[in-house]
Amino acid sequence: MKPFLKASVAFVFSVGICFSTHSQVRFLPEESSIVLSASVHDKSAQNSTFSEQTKAWRSQPQNLSVALSYARAVFQIGLAEGDLRWFGAAKAAMLPWWTNNDLPADAFFMRGLVKQGFHDFTGGLADINKAIDLHPNKAEFWSWRFAMHLLKTDLAAALQDCESIDRLFGQEESKAYRAILRYRTGDPQTAIDLLKTLVSSPNFQSASSKEWLALHLGEAYRVSGQPDLAISTWKKQLKITPKSHIIQLSLAELWVQEGQYLQVKQMSGSVASTDALLMQSILAYKALKDPAETNLASLLESRLKSQSLRQEALIERPQMIYFIDYANDPAAGLRLSIENWKIQQEPRDAVLFLKAALALNQPQAAQAVLTWIEKTNYADPQIRELQTRLKTQLRSAQAAK
Repeated sequence: MKPFLKASVAFVFSVGICFSTHSQVRFLPEESSIVLSASVHDKSAQNSTFSEQTKAWRSQPQNLSVALSYARAVFQIGLAEGDLRWFGAAKAAMLPWWTNNDLPADAFFMRGLVKQGFHDFTGGLADINKAIDLHPNKAEFWSWRFAMHLLKTDLAAALQDCESIDRLFGQEESKAYRAILRYRTGDPQTAIDLLKTLVSSPNFQSASSKEWLALHLGEAYRVSGQPDLAISTWKKQLKITPKSHIIQLSLAELWVQEGQYLQVKQMSGSVASTDALLMQSILAYKALKDPAETNLASLLESRLKSQSLRQEALIERPQMIYFIDYANDPAAGLRLSIENWKIQQEPRDAVLFLKAALALNQPQAAQAVLTWIEKTNYADPQIRELQTRLKTQLRSAQAAK
């Protein structure tokens, strides 16, 4: 099956952008169709096709077809690089049709992607549902709907999406989504087995599909308590796709969690520092007592201040990590966690929420996370340890009454 535009929720999964990086789903563009710059910071890398798309949009901003082509291109850069600025460019392209209710399916879909990119998950899902109503046989529409249902912990709807994908696109395709659902609902070993069966499938042999499999296989290993296998899976993939932001970030986060700080330092010198990657580098440099930590922290603080001055309303995961894991300000982190949890429920957000509540000895504040764990049956080693500690705090607080 031909892959399409990948879905990443808060994703993920979720990147400097907090939407579901780890609910990322499979439909990506064929390598030959990617016509985007290699980096947002590397203007010379923009090829002629992308330049033509940009010129066309600037000269015809009211032409829906032209706007969709440009919006899709810049949105894909934002996904690839974890850079929210590209999502702003996609939104600018879609603004003339921002409130229209009579759009073609592709326009509803693109507007839905942009909305969820800016954390309007309800509006984004509504638009993607409209796209599916108009054109139910487009695989990428279902791909993103599955990811957004998972982000909102609507597990019944996510399972229904798997069944629809099975019916419309085949059992093998639905197997990939069922694997994600498995490791997100307490059964990572079944997910590992399912993903391994896809590795040799002819339908999963494009470079983008292999990257997708590596991402989720590594995540299933991590959730199952096998960090060494997760790391080896992602390191192998990074040699193949060294510019993959999501693989870089997955590795950096796990290396920090496992105390392998030198690995983060070695990688940080060769990759672009999105806020998410920069935050992991800061944690690693701090643990190593490396003097470069100060400059890196100042850079991130400057970025966060600029975002605040621009009155950007999004709550990004690097902000929460900064306050909870670095700046010793769990109160600020807890406030952000409470607001963030209202719109998206992701495992990495749950970890931060629990950490903040524990640091403040306010276990009741994280009751929503405990409820989420019980509802989803999700468990990874870090979540289990924090959950146990929080329940101990709750019992102590109740005994003191």
